Parts: sequence; structure tokens; C-alpha cells
Amino acid sequence: MKAADALREGFRGQVVVPGDAGYDAARAVWNGAIDRRPEVIARCTGTADVLRAVTVAREHGLLTAVRGGGHNIAGLAVCDGGMVIDLSAMRGVRVDPQRRIARAQPGTTWGGFDHETQAFRLATPGGLMSSTGIAGFTLGGGFGWLSRAYGLACDNLLEADVVTAEGRVVTASAATHPDLFWGLRGGGGNFGVVTTFTYRLHRIGPAVLCGGLFFPAEHLAATVRAVRDLMADAPDELFASCIFGRAPAAPFLPAGWHGRPVVRVGVCWAGRADRGREVVAPLRALPHLVADAVQTRPYTVWQQMLDPGWGPGAHNYWKSEYLSVLDDAAIDTVAAHFATVTSPLSDVKLAFLGGAIARVGPEDTAYTHRAAPYLLNINSRWESGEPDPHVAWTRAFWNAMRPHSSGGVYVNFLGQEGPGRVLEAYGRAKYERLTALKDRWDPENFFRVNQNIPPSV
Repeated sequence: MKAADALREGFRGQVVVPGDAGYDAARAVWNGAIDRRPEVIARCTGTADVLRAVTVAREHGLLTAVRGGGHNIAGLAVCDGGMVIDLSAMRGVRVDPQRRIARAQPGTTWGGFDHETQAFRLATPGGLMSSTGIAGFTLGGGFGWLSRAYGLACDNLLEADVVTAEGRVVTASAATHPDLFWGLRGGGGNFGVVTTFTYRLHRIGPAVLCGGLFFPAEHLAATVRAVRDLMADAPDELFASCIFGRAPAAPFLPAGWHGRPVVRVGVCWAGRADRGREVVAPLRALPHLVADAVQTRPYTVWQQMLDPGWGPGAHNYWKSEYLSVLDDAAIDTVAAHFATVTSPLSDVKLAFLGGAIARVGPEDTAYTHRAAPYLLNINSRWESGEPDPHVAWTRAFWNAMRPHSSGGVYVNFLGQEGPGRVLEAYGRAKYERLTALKDRWDPENFFRVNQNIPPSV
């Protein structure tokens, strides 16, 4: 416990070690399949605590994980035997409505962020669920309901305060340390601990046209084709995502459909509601519609609509892939594999990208695959029991979809899949540029509990 004793000197936050009453709760992350036991958890209150934690971890040679929201599928917010720099108590958000910017600390979730910015009818592209943390989400790129209109979260990042591996605090932006700023926008947690994110905000809300359209799973192929065809020419204000899973026990669904396999088409319109109704009308007119929950509602409410059923504790295993092709063969493959799903908690998500995401230059940020029009995420989820059937189903599904791939994976949906898949997330040229950046900012690979880009030596 020498590291814990050293950490307590000059540390304002809570130091948690094995045997403490709150230890098991402090080491738990969203994915219940992750069970790791760090030597010490440093629950930071601010930048000074982060600096102290980094210094102590380096001095004691501790493997170090960094926790923001703890929502990462690979469980990279916690490690065995080392130190967790826990930022979850750092949740401050300060909004400047005149300049349309917000400064937020890394423990903030999108629910907390939106709560503050919507007080001024402002928002920035955030996660599809309010419980997702802003930090890892932004560092990996970050797409959500506003992304076709306003880009990724990382595209709206204006500045970041960073604690480096050598224990300095620097501010990265387009004007200062632009190389580091480039790497933070998509390169994950490889280059330091961000203690403040500064975002550009946009006029949104308080109400937006949004909601879900529900169709029977046996009409999956026809429904997805209709969404695909509409989104091919849709205005940037419209974001759409298809979820294939069990219907929730929601009041807007007939009781006889609760728990049955359905296609849920989620739509969000980032503009005037009357125009949005015109654009989504063809989807609402599709045959076999079970329920239509599209309406104007507060943006903050919409951001929480997917939260039920995706809370912490369940076991999760994901495989994800950007798709360049969504022809009838690809859609039929999705339908065939979804029909054999092994857990009632599992689902499959298909996001329709493009718009402002694709208009950012391919070399402007570390985020890659901007031209990919679709993103598939196969989400196995189960409460207990053997993981093998669920993992096997996920892998078989993913392998069947690989012929339709654009050749890459979204780093935020990447599990513990090895360095080859990290390379696929960036491509060879950008990976080499990130390696050079790692050489400069973290040559000893202190920050390596992540989707790691190791230094060259």
C-alpha cells in the first residue's frame, strides 16, 4: 500500500484500496463482464489531484487506467493490480451562452451536460444514451442524434486541458499544441488525461421532433430498405438509427407487443418540426407499423429514451464494423442472423451516418472512416451464465457482414480485440501519424490501458 500512502499526501479526493467498504462499487464499470481489482483507486476532485495521481503512479511503476463515465465496452476504465485515476466526481459544466461554448469536466455524462446547456437552448452532438460519459466518447470521435447536422463530438471540441504523462498541464487547441489537439480528436486516451473539454454549442431545443417507429421483426428487410432509401437523399438535419431487438414495455406500444422482436427506427430532426414531419412522413406511412412515437418532445427527454434496459451490471460483448454497402444481400444477412439471437437482452444497432460527419477533411482529425455511410454494432447482452453462445453468435454475425465492410471499426465500439483491430480503426497512414504523436507525448507508453497505439521504440 506504499502507493496509496504516498498518494494521500496532498490529495484532496478519496483514496480507495482493497478492503475498504466502497472498493467493490468503486471498481465496478458499466460492463458487468469486467471484473478487475486495482491496487488503488484515486477519486480525483480536480486537476491537482490528477497531477498527483499521475506522479505517484509513475514513481511506483503502476499500470494506470483512467476512468471518466466508465461506459467503455472493453472495460478500459479499470485495471488489475494498478491505479485507477477516477474522474467520475469531476462533473462541473459551465456554459457561456453568448459565445455558445461550454466547458465541462471529464466525469460529466451527456445527461448532465445536456441538462446545463439546454437551460440556454444549446447543445452539442452527444451520445445516443444520456448515461455515456463525455470524455471517452469525445476522444474516440463521438456520434449521436445531432451528428449529421453538426458533426461528431470531436469536431465540436475547441480546446482541451491535458495532464501529460510527464506530469505537465497543457492546453491543446488549433492554436496551441495543434498536433496534440489533432490526436485528441479520435485518438482515444493515448496522450494524456483531459481535465476540461471546451465545446462549440448549437441552437437546439428545448423541443425537437424525434421518436421511434416500431415494426415487426419479420418485416426487418423491407423496413431497413425503406430507411436506407430515404436516408440516401435526406437533409442533414435528419439522423436515423435502426435497432433490432425486443420491444420495451413502453406505454406507446400495444401491450401485446411488449417483449416481442421488433425493428425500432429512431429519428431525430435538428430543425423546424414542420419540415421534419414532411421528411419523415414516408417512414410513418410504411405498412405493418406497430407504433408511432414520433413527436416533439424535450431534447433532454429524447436523449434518455434508450437508457432503460442499458443500465450497468449486465454482461456485454460487442462487435462493430463500418459498412460501405447496405444492399439487399447485406440486409438479408442482418435479418437472418438477428433471427437466431441468443439472448432477449441483445440487440443490433445500425446507424446512418454521412452529412456533416463526412464533410470534415479526412486528415483534419484522428477520427477515420468519415466516408462510411453506415455503422453496424452487434450487441450481445446477458445477465448470467456461460458467455460462449452469445459470443459465438456475435462473431458469426460479424464475420458474415465483413464482406460489406468499409474496412474499419469505430474505436469507441471496439472490445479487447488486439492491435490489428486498432490498426483497422485508423488505417496505416493515420496510425503511423498517431505513433509519431505518441513518441512525442508519451514515449514510455504510460497511458496504455486503452485502445493502445504504442510508441515506436
